[in-house]
Amino acid sequence: MSVPAWQPGDHPGRRRFVQLFEGAPLALELGGRLGPVTVAYETWGQRAPDGSNAVLVEHALTGDSHVAGGVEPGHPSPGWWEGLIGPGLAIGTDRWWVVCANVLGGCQGSTGPSSAAPDGRPWGSRFPRITVRDQVAVEEALADYLGVGRWAAVVGGSMGGMRALEWAVTHPGRVGRLVLVATSAAASADQVALTAVQAHAIRSDPAFAGGDYYGGPGPVTGLGLARRIGHISYRSEPELAQRFGRRAQDGEDPLHGGRYAVESYLDHHADKLAARFDANSYLVLSRAMDHHDIGRGRGGLAAALSVVKARSSVCAISSDRLYPPYQQEQLAALLPGLASLDVVQSLYGHDGFLIEVEQVSKVVAEALED
Repeated sequence: MSVPAWQPGDHPGRRRFVQLFEGAPLALELGGRLGPVTVAYETWGQRAPDGSNAVLVEHALTGDSHVAGGVEPGHPSPGWWEGLIGPGLAIGTDRWWVVCANVLGGCQGSTGPSSAAPDGRPWGSRFPRITVRDQVAVEEALADYLGVGRWAAVVGGSMGGMRALEWAVTHPGRVGRLVLVATSAAASADQVALTAVQAHAIRSDPAFAGGDYYGGPGPVTGLGLARRIGHISYRSEPELAQRFGRRAQDGEDPLHGGRYAVESYLDHHADKLAARFDANSYLVLSRAMDHHDIGRGRGGLAAALSVVKARSSVCAISSDRLYPPYQQEQLAALLPGLASLDVVQSLYGHDGFLIEVEQVSKVVAEALED
């Protein structure tokens, strides 16, 4: 199926936008400066006068600021962690003021490769190298803008868990509770290898044009291939076997040029992502994840994590082959304020952190209890 390439848009809906680092640009960890920086964010619930009930929720690689949908009248569109946030839910908006921002380097309203550079043209291949620490520096500026001196909790899964962890290490006095789901203290060789293959798929597409493809078709084929590779790692082998087996796609015969059902499934997810996400953002964010190492320049993992003051809860997904449970066990062993280590039993692999809402909600609700 042919899909249109993702194109920059005005990102309508309930998102709000703020420009940060207008006077003094952000000094990036790997060199260079960036500013001003636009941040797209959304909030739910009511902010306490002193901001003491603020909870920051961090999204994963292809997520955005729309973590919850039908929580407030007039905003019915579902969010990526629907069922977790709202009145009476795990992160109850009758108690907490929830903030979720699109990450630096993204393509859903915050400054990224598709944004206009100072010369008015999209950054494209000129977008600077960034790290998770740079992303958290932007979120720190957002917290200051919102008047949040200390987050009551920072919650994140996958790439979002990396930022949540970085918050607790970089700003230990500004995080009360820490909830880490399906994430790690440092990217593994296996994770970097998977990212490398996906990056090669995108860059090998002739339409990539060295990263300066805006206004053209864009690397739809390369991004789709990258998504297919990534999506296999997001699910588990038992789930794919149980769900698809060797079944042919409806109306097709694999023995005569047709597809197996699992191939159609991957094609579907490739097309969906290519239509809604920017390939350059996929590359920039994936590379930031490769660089994730909480112990870098801090004397190693144990020394870095020893400064965390937050009451920490860690959650693994039993069938996760991208961020396997041993990585969460490592975090739990090193976090000084560990409150709990939970394992969500799931057939869905890494995506279980998004799908197993009931089990994850229980973990989060317990983490936020007084």
